[in-house]
Amino acid sequence: MSDAVQVSARVSAVHDDIVTIRLLKDEDGNFYPIIKNEVVLVCPQRTNSEFQEKLQAEVLRVRYGEADVQVFENTRGVAVGDAVEQTGEMLSVALGPGLLGQVYDGLQNPLELIAGQQGFFLPRGYAVDGIDAQQHWSFQPKVKIGSTVRAGDLLGTVQEGRFEHRILAPFNLRGQAEVTWVQEGSFTVTTPVLRLSDEAGREREVTMQQSWPVRIPVNRDLLREGYSERLFPDKPLQTSIRLIDTFFPVARGGTACIPGPFGAGKTVLQSLISRYSDVDIVVIVACGERAGEVVETITEFPNTPDPRGGTLMDRTVIICNTSSMPVAAREASIYTGITISEYYRQMGYNVLLIADSTSRWAQAMRETSGRLEEIPGEEAFPAYLESSIRALYERAGVVKTNDGREGSLTLIGTVSPAGGNFEEPVTQATLRTVKTFLGLSADRAYKRAYPAVDPLISWSRYLDQLSPWFENELEPGWTERVHGLLKLLKQGEAVQQMMEVTGEEGVTLEDYLTWQKANCLDQVYLQQDAFDPVDVSTPLARQQVLLSLMLKCLNELPALEDKAAAREYFVTLTGLLKNLNYSRMDSPDYRHYLQEIENLRGGQQSAA
Repeated sequence: MSDAVQVSARVSAVHDDIVTIRLLKDEDGNFYPIIKNEVVLVCPQRTNSEFQEKLQAEVLRVRYGEADVQVFENTRGVAVGDAVEQTGEMLSVALGPGLLGQVYDGLQNPLELIAGQQGFFLPRGYAVDGIDAQQHWSFQPKVKIGSTVRAGDLLGTVQEGRFEHRILAPFNLRGQAEVTWVQEGSFTVTTPVLRLSDEAGREREVTMQQSWPVRIPVNRDLLREGYSERLFPDKPLQTSIRLIDTFFPVARGGTACIPGPFGAGKTVLQSLISRYSDVDIVVIVACGERAGEVVETITEFPNTPDPRGGTLMDRTVIICNTSSMPVAAREASIYTGITISEYYRQMGYNVLLIADSTSRWAQAMRETSGRLEEIPGEEAFPAYLESSIRALYERAGVVKTNDGREGSLTLIGTVSPAGGNFEEPVTQATLRTVKTFLGLSADRAYKRAYPAVDPLISWSRYLDQLSPWFENELEPGWTERVHGLLKLLKQGEAVQQMMEVTGEEGVTLEDYLTWQKANCLDQVYLQQDAFDPVDVSTPLARQQVLLSLMLKCLNELPALEDKAAAREYFVTLTGLLKNLNYSRMDSPDYRHYLQEIENLRGGQQSAA
């Protein structure tokens, strides 16, 4: 933020975190100009603080001579007549090397650094640079004096952990610019490393850090000018979770939502997706979840081994605003996270953003809308709820960058509907936007099924969209086989409901076999053991082998004379297949259980 000293407004009313300000007039008798989403600083006078607090606030609504702003802090002590300063900037985040491994709040304040300076309670009005301005980075320029660059072009690189952090030309650069000066060496993010001269001859110093408004997509101007290109997602996000990858795939660069009641396993599921998905960078946004869950995330990630080496935190950024933090900051946190995600995507990396949970984010919007006295929609949510959700998810996608690299941003949002009611407005608005729906079931969670995703209500529009990839990379007919197995699960559920009324005696042997097949598929393929070192992660190649084996076992049944024989056969088969899942493919145990399965099938056939 720029150092603003001009008092341009005064507080005229306070309603919780919504403050109405009255604009002052300049020497010509005109109101000082103010725009929507501009950041202003409210300066309370009636406090006992040792320093002059300057509370960040964002302009929500502008009227003649007045404006309504939402304050990102507690407004206790703010009174009518307090001074208001303008920054002339929109709510922005710092983008540059040093983001990975950080834990921020919704305004990009590094919480670990503040805890070291101020203790575990964040002082009001206390702000710290989002990126350490003292750390040095070794800058390797990729342009020379006389080179011509445009917004988003590669200027140089620094090494950020295991990643090559690409320093890009400022995203707000207009037209072409010529490099007039460049230096190589070790510098801080605030040290100029280049100078650019634009078409009008104006020179501009460029550092390794740039600031960008969070409510505007990073690549908006790059796409509009044709420097970058938006691509159609054509590859799956491989999560190594069988139920997702096989039955309800998510495209890399696509969108998905995971709604479910409390205790259904959202946290465990998103943790494993973060750990094992084939992405480069992970951004976790905890926007309004309970403090205990957020603490668990920020304490486990630094100690969680990354399958690629090191710890998961080495390639993760966490944005956390718990339910006890200010409402306005909670609403802003998801935009902070998605802006950082877009930044790494523009470098050509594959980024996964998990928002937990968008229900709390929507509730923050509802509280703000109510204090603004806007006309409410369903269940008092703002009338623009669906458009806000749609605009958020539309920032995901695959992008071809200026230098031809391909980057992706996959957005998975968890939803926490009250009482597990999927008919409430946030869940329904999200379902109309995303293309994969992974509905968690309290009933399946109670039965200790993990993941507790209900295959009868979940769906994925990517299954058919990505069919060419599956047919080419796995085997022809893959999508058709998956559709057939989904149909089997529905048929098995219908028989299950019938048996709950009539018992096993009330169904035919054929229906009973259908139920046994569906039950075997559910227990062996749809469920995984999150605590088993082998079963916790199943690569797509192994999923293909297992699915082919299961299809053979389910479609080529031996002659089973009665339900008792069918029950015995499927109990034994299910046990062998589950033991197979716990064995490494190159191990003697795997070969042993594979042979046992063949013996079972052959023995049953010879006995028949």
